Amino acid sequence: MVNYTNLFRRRVHRPMHASMVIALGFLLIILTGALLLTLPVSSRTGEPTAFVDALFTATSATCVTGLVTVGTATHWSGFGQTVILLMIQIGGLGFMTLASIASFLLRRTITLRERLVMSAGLNLSDNAGIVRLTRRVLFGTFAFEAAGAALLACRFVPQFGFARGVKMGVFHAVSAFCNAGFDLLGTPDNPFASLVGYVDDPLVNLTIMALIVIGGLGFFVWGDIWDKRRFSRLSLHTKLVLVTTALLLAAGTGLTLLFEWNNPATLGPLSAGDKVLAAAFQSVTLRTAGFNTIDQAALEGPTQALSCLLMMIGGSPGSTAGGIKTVSAAVLVLSALSALRGRTSVSAFGRSIGVRNIMNAVTMMIVGGTVSLTGACAIAYIEGAPFGQCLFEAVSAFATVGVTMGLTPGLHTASHLILIVLMYLGRVGVLTLGVAVLMRHREPPKLQYPESNVMVG
Repeated sequence: MVNYTNLFRRRVHRPMHASMVIALGFLLIILTGALLLTLPVSSRTGEPTAFVDALFTATSATCVTGLVTVGTATHWSGFGQTVILLMIQIGGLGFMTLASIASFLLRRTITLRERLVMSAGLNLSDNAGIVRLTRRVLFGTFAFEAAGAALLACRFVPQFGFARGVKMGVFHAVSAFCNAGFDLLGTPDNPFASLVGYVDDPLVNLTIMALIVIGGLGFFVWGDIWDKRRFSRLSLHTKLVLVTTALLLAAGTGLTLLFEWNNPATLGPLSAGDKVLAAAFQSVTLRTAGFNTIDQAALEGPTQALSCLLMMIGGSPGSTAGGIKTVSAAVLVLSALSALRGRTSVSAFGRSIGVRNIMNAVTMMIVGGTVSLTGACAIAYIEGAPFGQCLFEAVSAFATVGVTMGLTPGLHTASHLILIVLMYLGRVGVLTLGVAVLMRHREPPKLQYPESNVMVG
C-alpha cells in the first residue's frame, strides 16, 4: 500500500530546480525594490510613487534594461537612486553571485546546492571551478567598475562638484558595466536626456563603451582569456564570442554611418570624427546597454531595422547583457552557411558544433522573435501607435536594451505591464530556459521513429 503521507513529504521537501530558484529570486528582488520605490522617501517630492511606475522601474533595474516611465534623475531621491543602483548590481551579477561575498568573508563552505545555483546564475552547464570563477567575477567586476568610475569622475567632478561628480561616476560606471542604461543626467526640461550632451566627448564615450563591451563579453570569457592568453588556445565558445562581437560592432558602426551620415537630426551636424564616435557608440549601446548619444526617434528606417536586429542579438552568454546572445546568432549563421554548402555538419575553428547547440540557438531565436512580435502587436493594438515604434520598444524590453524612441513614458498602464513582462522574460525567462536545457538530465530516447524527409524551402 502506498504511503501517501511520506510521498507528500518527499515532494514538499524536494529542493527546487536551480532555474526556479533564479526565477523566484529575481521576482522577489523586483517586488522588494518596487515596494521600496513606492515609499515617500524614494521620491524627490516626498510623496508616494504610483506602484506601476515603481514596479516598472524595479523590473527595468533588476533586469538591467534601462527603460523608464519617470526620469531617474528628476523623480527619484538619493535614496531611490541608491535602491535602483543596488538592483542594477544585483541584476547584472545575479543575487547568488553577490550573496557568495558573505560566504567568502566568513570562510564558510559553499554547499553543492549553492554551487549549482551559482553556476546556473552565470549560465554555466558545469559547476566545476564555480567558486574560483565567482571570485574572479566579483574581483573583475568591482575593479572594472572602480576604474570606470574614476575615469568618468574626471569629467563629472569639474562639471558637478566633487561629491556629486563622484556619485555620477560610480552610478554610470555600474550602470554601463551591467549593461543597464540608467543615467542621472536628466533635467526638469529634459528628464530622459541620457548621454546626448556628451555626443562629442571622447572620455565619456570611450569609457562607457569599454564598460559595456567588457560587461557583455561574459564571465566565462574573462576566465578563459586570463588562463589561455593566446587566441589559438581559447575555447570554441570564447572564439565565437570575440569574433562575433567584433564583427557586430564593426558592422553596426559602418551601417549606422552609412544610413545616418546626412541625417540632420542625428549624425548630420557632427564633424567627421564625432560622427564615427557617435556611430560606434550607437553600435555598442545596442548590445543591451540602453544609453544613447543621438535621438533614437529620429533614426532613419534602415537604422531602426538594424537597431532591432542588433538589440535582439544582444551580448554574450553568461554576461550582464541580454538578447538571444552572440553565440546563438553565430551558430545560426554557421548552420545556414553549412546548409548552403551542402554539408550535414556545422563546424568552426576546427571544432564541430553539436546538434543540441544548434537546436538551442533555433529555440532562442524563435522564442525571442515570437515574444517580441506578440508584445509589439499588443502594444500597437492598445495604443494605436505605429507598429515600427512598438516593435522597437518591445525588442528593447525583451532584449533588456533600454533604448527608446520616446514611446514608453507615455504608454497606458496595460502597455507598461506588457513591457514589464517582456523585460522579466528577456532577463529571467530566457536565462531559466537556458539553464533548464543545459542542466536537464539527457537520456537516450526510448522509442526511435523511422527517419523521413520533408520538403523545406
